[in-house]
Amino acid sequence: MSEQRVLIVDDEEAARQGLSELVAGWGYRTATAADGLDALERVDSFSPLVVITDVIMPKFDGFKLLSRLRQDHPDIAVILLTGQGSVDMAIRSVKDEGAFYYFEKPIDMRRLQLVLKRASEFSSSRRENEVLRRQLRLYGAFGEMVGNSSAMREVYTLIEQVAPSAVSVFVTGESGTGKEMVARTIHKLSPRTIQPFIAINCAAMPETLMESELFGHEKGAFTGAADRRIGCFELANNGTLLLDELAEMPVQLQAKLLRVLEDRAVRRLGGMKEHSIDVRVIAATNKDPLRAVKEGKLREDLLYRLNVITIKLPPLRDHRDDIPLLTQHMIEELSRRHQKTARLISTEAMELLLGYHWPGNVRELRNVIERAVVICNGEQIERRHLPLHVTGQTPSPTADAVMIPIGMPLDEVERRVILSTLARTDYNKTRTAETLRISLKTLHNKLKAYREAGIENDD
Repeated sequence: MSEQRVLIVDDEEAARQGLSELVAGWGYRTATAADGLDALERVDSFSPLVVITDVIMPKFDGFKLLSRLRQDHPDIAVILLTGQGSVDMAIRSVKDEGAFYYFEKPIDMRRLQLVLKRASEFSSSRRENEVLRRQLRLYGAFGEMVGNSSAMREVYTLIEQVAPSAVSVFVTGESGTGKEMVARTIHKLSPRTIQPFIAINCAAMPETLMESELFGHEKGAFTGAADRRIGCFELANNGTLLLDELAEMPVQLQAKLLRVLEDRAVRRLGGMKEHSIDVRVIAATNKDPLRAVKEGKLREDLLYRLNVITIKLPPLRDHRDDIPLLTQHMIEELSRRHQKTARLISTEAMELLLGYHWPGNVRELRNVIERAVVICNGEQIERRHLPLHVTGQTPSPTADAVMIPIGMPLDEVERRVILSTLARTDYNKTRTAETLRISLKTLHNKLKAYREAGIENDD
């Protein structure tokens, strides 16, 4: 605790020396000041985490000191010591001026010890988070991507090299690593930046609609085609088209896709005319492309057509040193979005994030931080705001069990298992599909069937 510094401010020498010795006995490094002006000078040289100051002092009192510290050193926690006549002002200072706490004299020393511990931890977290924000501003972001590890810098370098050209790019990586963000960053850094960026998830779309979604259709091309529809290739003309989870696209449709890429022209379903297109295609998959070819899920000629440049994203567990920057970025972004007050994360909570294995990668981290931001009512995210699977607390066995009465129909068993797993993963569909060892497309189809049957909610 030698770096946990506390500045004691009191115009009475005996009071400040006595309190300084007491606080030093608790393991803190202490310094003293005789009034507010003296304290401001000591703050610059001593750099305390916490200032404990008497309120009533000549020349420059504790309230003026608090105001200056909030303005010039917002990371320092200020604890006020007040007599009976200034209690109301101290209460307002805690509520409106940002004081950490106030004590009415005579001071309860046991309570002061507990509050001082919380104040030093809070101030330390604020200081660490300010460092993170500074790092984020200086070099921690690249387009929409955040991270400064060597693994991510290699990705940034490759993106910079390929973005100005029109070559096709194949982005690989586990689910949740940020493949779409890479595609968007390439688009923003390319000459096509003012043109459309269109993304289509091949795993989340029924096979019957995928061809129409990609290539469009004319009115009357098939039952239900009441109007002409422009496909994604035409919508992305002169811009960029992301084909996410390409290995989930039906193989027979992959042949048509290859033809469009080679001819640079698309014909709508039911149409007679070909429309010329100029589209940069970025493909992405969470599978090993070569294994997908061997398994017959991806055409080899299509892979070679698209795989001019490969960008492989590392899983989050392989660049854990980016977690603090990612977390700070997410806290600031999500707090603005949800109009919440969270700005910081405690050291303990950050250590838990660093120690977790993150099977869902950056997407899972974002879900965890969003949950914490929403339920946190203060400035700082604590351990209690993180889900149990991250903190390492194991739920009771019944929390992970699904009760299946004997004789229950198999389709109902399947529904209960799917919906219970979905709830257990905080409604993260990618993690649910991985846990159940089914494709994301299969999961989407199951959930759609439950909605249409009016039985989506588990009982």
